Amino acid sequence: MTRTVGVVARGIRTPIIKQGDDLAGIIVDSLCHSMEVEKFCLNDKDVLGMTESLLARAQGNYATIEHITEAINKRFKSDNIAVLFPILSRNRFSLLLKSIALTDKKIFLFLSYPSDEMGNCLMDRNMMYELDINPYIDNFNETEYRKIFGNTYLHPFTAVDYVKLYKDLAVNDNIRIYFTNNPILALDYSKEILVANIHDRQRTKDIVRKAGAQTVYGLDDILNESIDGSGFNPEYGLLGSNKATETSVKLFPRDCYKFVKKVQGLIKERTGKLIEVMIYGDGAFKDPQGNIWELADPVVSPGFTDGLRGMPNEVKLKYIADNELKDFNNIDVVKEMIRKLKDSDYNKNGERESIGTTPRQITDLLGSLFDLVSGSGDKGTPIVLVQGYFDNYASE
Repeated sequence: MTRTVGVVARGIRTPIIKQGDDLAGIIVDSLCHSMEVEKFCLNDKDVLGMTESLLARAQGNYATIEHITEAINKRFKSDNIAVLFPILSRNRFSLLLKSIALTDKKIFLFLSYPSDEMGNCLMDRNMMYELDINPYIDNFNETEYRKIFGNTYLHPFTAVDYVKLYKDLAVNDNIRIYFTNNPILALDYSKEILVANIHDRQRTKDIVRKAGAQTVYGLDDILNESIDGSGFNPEYGLLGSNKATETSVKLFPRDCYKFVKKVQGLIKERTGKLIEVMIYGDGAFKDPQGNIWELADPVVSPGFTDGLRGMPNEVKLKYIADNELKDFNNIDVVKEMIRKLKDSDYNKNGERESIGTTPRQITDLLGSLFDLVSGSGDKGTPIVLVQGYFDNYASE
């Protein structure tokens, strides 16, 4: 029978996961129970995704404000510190800044403008244009910021004044806020630099090191080992952390590859099917209304099985229909043409030609799909099964 559907994504409900739970067993049991109730079967090359928070919670990968403060003091020895380019987030950064403030160091906080690297704005872009403010060369302090923009600019989604929020986290008035896109400016205030941006962190580190900074660490270097029994992440440190309580954060999970291989093996034993498994955090997509880039985690997927490496081998069917095959109506001819293009659509350098799709990693594409299906609210489906993802028009 000819198939009438392509990719299918199912959110799978699970119990609430607690620290110490047998997460791999719960995931497999939940999947098999759903298959029985909803009357569907697994196929080889199906893909099962689970949120990073499930694994982190089961691992008990948490740290308190006190742990973070101690970790900061372990890295930075002077009585002042410059913090460069954090994102604007109550969930992602406010508790980290509070922990830094508790070191009693004098903190020089540098915010990029008009927005952080996620697209969260600090000011009205139209007003910037009217006032001839050039973000490449103009720098200003908090007093100047308030004089220009006042106290009325709030984040369009959260209605939060992030400048005030971050300023109010000070201990004994130890936070000073500046607005710049030039990381070297921080060296006028401190030779010890904490790089707090995410995706551009290595570039920022390189710039300030070359400019003469004495001590340079990123959030990925803080809590990459345990402090007094705290959680930690050896690769990402505090990157990917989320506020858990008023005094603690949940870190990005550890040992992700080992875990996905375990789940893959258990499903193979239980069903006989070899599926791919991945852990996902934020999806890699941009909100067109708020212009906010959703990927506040350091990567979309911190762990995945080997069959998910690389990029899809796809061709644009609409291009073929409009050009290569516009005179053909025979479906078998169409499929054969697609197969040939998949095998030969490379230039002499081994790169895909123009009829290929935009090059993105399989895990980034799937992670975005998983994130949208599972949501971040109360759907109760922290694992998602995707079927038919690796099938195509010519594979039947």
